[in-house]
Amino acid sequence: MQKPKKRLAESIADRILQMITEERRFSAGDKLPNENDLSQELGVSRATLREAVRILSTGGVLEIRRGCGTYVLDQTSSADYGALQRAAQATANIRDLFEMRLIFEPESAYFAAKRATDAELSEILRYGEAVEAKILSGEDRTQEEQRFHESIAKATHNEFMTHLLPIIFEAIRSGVILLQKNQALSQKNMSDDRMIMEFLEQRNAEGARTAMKLHILHALQELKLTQE
Repeated sequence: MQKPKKRLAESIADRILQMITEERRFSAGDKLPNENDLSQELGVSRATLREAVRILSTGGVLEIRRGCGTYVLDQTSSADYGALQRAAQATANIRDLFEMRLIFEPESAYFAAKRATDAELSEILRYGEAVEAKILSGEDRTQEEQRFHESIAKATHNEFMTHLLPIIFEAIRSGVILLQKNQALSQKNMSDDRMIMEFLEQRNAEGARTAMKLHILHALQELKLTQE
């Protein structure tokens, strides 16, 4: 009975980290909302939130100050998360970022197809459909793309895969800025995501791996054409 609880706390820890590193809701020195408000926003119990905060405190992301609250630490002091985030932001070559995705994400899709729980698989499909909706409406899809790929990484149940998310997120953000105005590529992106989703839903690990590889290769090819 303890394992699902721990997994939920880890998921909430990742969500809080995303609020800090990607959404920029909180910066170094900021105090997190009070326990009641934050647990309500995240849809979890206060006990689960406390465990998530302890995980991030151990990782050097948050500091619990008794009687004062929980504060965001300077990420330059975090060996686990800060170095990856800074490396991603400092990398000027978007192609390098996408090549990093090409190294890791096909394998991420492979293991997600094998290991995802039914609930995790439903979450992946939901975020994939949200990406499609944004493409069809012509709206910015950065956040939805990030959550789609994040949910796949989490479904690998590999602790270190989630630590690579800052690099993956930066590649997605940079790529979307450059490429989402290209309607033909957006349609290709939608087809690629749909293929990934179908193989994952079938729990076809080899197919999911190949579909993810093609998805990133298509983006790399278009980036090359854009930068020429």
